[in-house]
Amino acid sequence: MNDITIYHNPACGTSRNTLALIRNAGIEPRVIEYLKDPPDRETLAGMIAAMDVPARDVLRAKEAAYAQLHLDDPSLGDDALIDAMLEHPVLIQRPIVVSPLGTRMCRPSEAVLDLLPSPQRGPFAKEDGEVVIDAQGNRVV
Repeated sequence: MNDITIYHNPACGTSRNTLALIRNAGIEPRVIEYLKDPPDRETLAGMIAAMDVPARDVLRAKEAAYAQLHLDDPSLGDDALIDAMLEHPVLIQRPIVVSPLGTRMCRPSEAVLDLLPSPQRGPFAKEDGEVVIDAQGNRVV
C-alpha cells in the first residue's frame, strides 16, 4: 500500500511540501523529477484520466511556453495539449501524486493527505510556516 509516486519539481515549494508530507507519514515515495525524466504519453494521459480532469487543468498557464504555443486557444483538444506537455514538460502542473488511493494534483500540498495510507507521524508546517499537522499528527483545518 506504500506504492506512491510523486512527479516532483524540487524548485517548487508546493512540490517540496507535498514530498515532505508523504515522508512525514513514514513513506518513502518513488520521486520522479519530471523535468529531467518526463512521463511518456501513456503515463501522462493515464494520470490525467485517473484525475478525471481535462488536460487543460494540468497545464501551467504561467509558463512562457504556454503563451508562445498559444495554448489558451479553446479549440485545442486534450491530444494537442498533451503533445505540448510532452514536448515541454515545464508545462505540466506539479506535483502529481499517484497512490493506490488515487491520483491527484496536490495543490495545495495538503491535498496529498487523502492519498496516504498511513497517518502523519508528527507535526508538520509548510515552508512558509503554515501549520498543516498538529503535535498529535492531526490535520489542522
